[in-house]
Amino acid sequence: MDRQGLIDHALARFGAEPEYLWRKYPGYFVLRRPDNGKWFALVMDVPRDRLGLAGGGSADVADVKCGPALLGSCLGREGFLPAYHMSKTNWVSIRLDGAAPDDDVAALLDISYDLAK
Repeated sequence: MDRQGLIDHALARFGAEPEYLWRKYPGYFVLRRPDNGKWFALVMDVPRDRLGLAGGGSADVADVKCGPALLGSCLGREGFLPAYHMSKTNWVSIRLDGAAPDDDVAALLDISYDLAK
């Protein structure tokens, strides 16, 4: 799933639209629950070297809340990284370059939405 696919899923499933909060980081946005305003995803374009990835340029990632139990099963799988910029015990970063299966990305976004109650 890419960044637009994530936006489309969040809008169709939850009615959540991206909010671009930082002028300094125009590629960053958050997705919030419409009912309580809590974040359930943070999408960023992060320099690849800061994520421990080879190559130059940046990579799109989504930080989603998953909790410690699920976090362990995500890490170590292709497309999943320790959370960038969020709590590494409750959040995971998902590469939005097709490395993680679309169904897994959608399921984790749904879980994150539920955990943000």
